[in-house]
Amino acid sequence: MEPWKTLKKEPLLDFSPFMKIEKHTVKLPDGQVIENWPWIITPDYVNVVVITTEGEYLVFRQTKYSVKGTTLALVGGYIEPGEEPLSAAKRELLEETGFTADHWENLGEFSVDGSRGNGIAHLFLARGAHQVAESDADDLEDQEMLRLSRAEVEASVARGAFKVLPWQTAMALALLRW
Repeated sequence: MEPWKTLKKEPLLDFSPFMKIEKHTVKLPDGQVIENWPWIITPDYVNVVVITTEGEYLVFRQTKYSVKGTTLALVGGYIEPGEEPLSAAKRELLEETGFTADHWENLGEFSVDGSRGNGIAHLFLARGAHQVAESDADDLEDQEMLRLSRAEVEASVARGAFKVLPWQTAMALALLRW
């Protein structure tokens, strides 16, 4: 299979550092050229499933601008320029919860939108988490940290309580592996 080829990129909007939108001209493997292909550039980010030394899952109950009502959420945030994904995951865990973890497992990296860009999600499982400091989160949303049992997490995943796709995906992957 042949990949698509980018023939031209034209910037349209710049909401740095959070988003840029470009118009691409792309050539498909069959030779067809598409002149107005929208491309969204957002920073890559991490999401972390956290399991404490007591076997509890740390999650947040919060609101998000694009979500109706409340959602369960994971630790996460943007990867800083030049930062490795695992370093970003460890930084976000400490900032958002005041916890560190002894064991880290990479759950994978996934394109957010296979056709339009939108960054890469780097998903991690952190086990053996324990509190070493107070949280220092700068999140804009109201949130409450919860400690859930595995059974409560399984029920939450089954009913779609993690209303943002990467959170639901990361939690489902973590449940399969641990």
